[in-house]
Amino acid sequence: MGVPLPDRLGERAREILAGRLAPVPARDAATVVLLRDDPLEVYLLRRQATMAFAAGAYVFPGGSVDPRDADQAVAWAGPSPAEWGEVLRTGESTARGLVCAAVRETFEESGVLLAGPGPGTVVTDTTGDDWEADRLALIARTLSFAEFLDRRGLVLRSDLLKAWGHWITPVMETRRFDTRFFVAALPSGQRTRDVGGEASEVAWMRPGDALAAAREHTAFLMPPTFRTLTEMAAFETIGDVLSCSRSITTIVPAPAEVDGRMVLVIPEEIPVEISEAGRAGA
Repeated sequence: MGVPLPDRLGERAREILAGRLAPVPARDAATVVLLRDDPLEVYLLRRQATMAFAAGAYVFPGGSVDPRDADQAVAWAGPSPAEWGEVLRTGESTARGLVCAAVRETFEESGVLLAGPGPGTVVTDTTGDDWEADRLALIARTLSFAEFLDRRGLVLRSDLLKAWGHWITPVMETRRFDTRFFVAALPSGQRTRDVGGEASEVAWMRPGDALAAAREHTAFLMPPTFRTLTEMAAFETIGDVLSCSRSITTIVPAPAEVDGRMVLVIPEEIPVEISEAGRAGA
């Protein structure tokens, strides 16, 4: 059983499985499930229909690690990169980059900043024109995250993140990501914004409502998003999510040939209706 692959991806999968084609290396990436309470809701962005990857899909804020994210100049509070390396099962430098990318991308794509003047504080308002100018400079990569934090006298709050999952894009895709999933609560006083860019719309949704929309084919969810929303739907409050015991398992959907047809096999019995036939493979 699996999700049928479009012909192009199916042929590419055959070539890779036969050893005639090498997979594209997966790029380190981070994504953050941003939560708010009463009732428990998640923040989702709908990607522009023109995007090369996951066009039209509802996703969590996130993106690729910038090489500068691993810069030791990034002001830091909370569990150290070495401690995060143990949690994420990776090296200290990679862990530093992943956590920094998670915080940076969340600010770039939602306007929410998991940072504060000190280890026990967090900024309460990021809505001014000066914040917007910095956000756009981060997106343009004319400003590094370390420079941004230093300019504002802030420290990254790694303790506001909880590691949640690890997904790697299937081998036959031409754009592949090695993505760590985190969860975080919306800081008190902050609010998300319709920031545009890669998103055509944004929404706070109850996990169950987002899943229902996917089953009714009014929303497109990729397998990692669907699986994560299913897990979030089991909780009632942010406190429940953050206090639960969590073991990180790496999930790699894999292509296989079934009855002469190439399909994508998704572990852990994730429902196949999450992917439309023409969009399978992400």
